[in-house]
Amino acid sequence: MSDELIPKVKQMIIDSLRIEGMSPSEIETDAPLFGEGLGLDSIDALQLVVAMEKEFGVVVPDAATGSKVFASVRSMADYIAENKQ
Repeated sequence: MSDELIPKVKQMIIDSLRIEGMSPSEIETDAPLFGEGLGLDSIDALQLVVAMEKEFGVVVPDAATGSKVFASVRSMADYIAENKQ
């Protein structure tokens, strides 16, 4: 189930963060989203929380959960698959 979500999650990241000139295939599924990988920051995390809630109806209840959820695209897709309404 979460494998089907991966392209949608990648597109959501690009759309919600307004990353220009990047396609979903350029985002590595298992690479870190913060720091070394995609290089996102805490403001990006907030935008992703809002986008996930709006697009998938999934809530990230706290920062501890968020740090696990936003580790990679795969962890986001897994969380959405497990918590989708």
